[in-house]
Amino acid sequence: MKAMILAAGKGTRVRPITYTIPKPLIPILQKPVMEFLLELLRQHGFDQIMVNVSHLAHEIESYFRDGQRFGVDIAYSFEGRIVDGELVGEALGSAGGIRRIQDFNKFFDDTFVVLCGDALIDLDLTEAVKQHKERGAIATIVTKEVPQDKVSSYGVVVTDEENRIIAFQEKPSMDEALSNKINTGIYILEPEVIDYIPPQQVYDLGSDLFPKLVEAGAPFYSVPMDFQWVDIGKVPDYWHTIRGVLLGEINNVEIPGTEVAPGIHTGLNVAVNWDKVDITGPVYIGGMTRIEDGATIVGPAMIGPNCWICSGATVKNSVIFEYSRLGPKVRLVDKLVFGRYCVDKTGTTIDVQAAALDWLITDSRQTPPKYELKEQEAIAQLLIGE
Repeated sequence: MKAMILAAGKGTRVRPITYTIPKPLIPILQKPVMEFLLELLRQHGFDQIMVNVSHLAHEIESYFRDGQRFGVDIAYSFEGRIVDGELVGEALGSAGGIRRIQDFNKFFDDTFVVLCGDALIDLDLTEAVKQHKERGAIATIVTKEVPQDKVSSYGVVVTDEENRIIAFQEKPSMDEALSNKINTGIYILEPEVIDYIPPQQVYDLGSDLFPKLVEAGAPFYSVPMDFQWVDIGKVPDYWHTIRGVLLGEINNVEIPGTEVAPGIHTGLNVAVNWDKVDITGPVYIGGMTRIEDGATIVGPAMIGPNCWICSGATVKNSVIFEYSRLGPKVRLVDKLVFGRYCVDKTGTTIDVQAAALDWLITDSRQTPPKYELKEQEAIAQLLIGE
């Protein structure tokens, strides 16, 4: 059975992470989100998977390659061109990417599913496909009901009594919403639907193809399903996802490493004197990380591998990516640290290098500064403190 994972987007709302990591490779406690999707697809018999790539395409291709070690077959459709010897991504949109693959060699020859490469789901795909076929649909959107006060954050799908789709609303107000069924970005399609997609142009499933199907009166349905859907659309979503995993609220995602104390998991060879630090779970600490005496970590918190948490530093309810050094007495509460960037839970980003704070938050592989001024400490607390 065949499937497609949409992986060509730039992930602008997840910057700064997506400056160097494509969205499908964003790690959920060291495991890329797309890897969870491959596991789900394999469990339901989808073992031939096409992936469209564009932004940082080589990163995705280098990690997943042909899919052998994940128990599936993978091929890639690159959207872009070479300019001055460099690959330049030019995404064709979710529908345009499907059409490009089909024009190449008619890969989609039976019912297939399409998933966005940036969500954690535990959907029963087998049941969803079964309902799609029972309705004789040419296209199906898997929908999920949300509370009425949440509809303004999503694309809303409006259906008739038989779940035939009749309209869409993009992030309507609570009072204007005609439904509380939201589009989860999970689609089941028949090859015939590709005829509705114009060739060689940017074309989107949600904003272009689906309204066209409604207008044409095509057999286009919603399949409402009750399942866990964790969308990593923005940095705050990612922060909440890591929290959810550590708190045991997200299905099918295990905390890696060894549980060295209740709620405290570590990777290999973490350098720490447990009786000289204050660590309260749930916490994950990656391998080859150094936690100096006098540091405080309060969960839910993730410290990536090869980090260096200096004496007197406090990390609370935060996510720290790999190779981060937190200087003495830094206090991070509700923050995400990624390279030279510090992001709060609303998505506001500080470039610590441009703000002259790289003496306090820097790459653990660099030679650490020997001296920090009290004035610098005061500035740091003003900018990134609690």
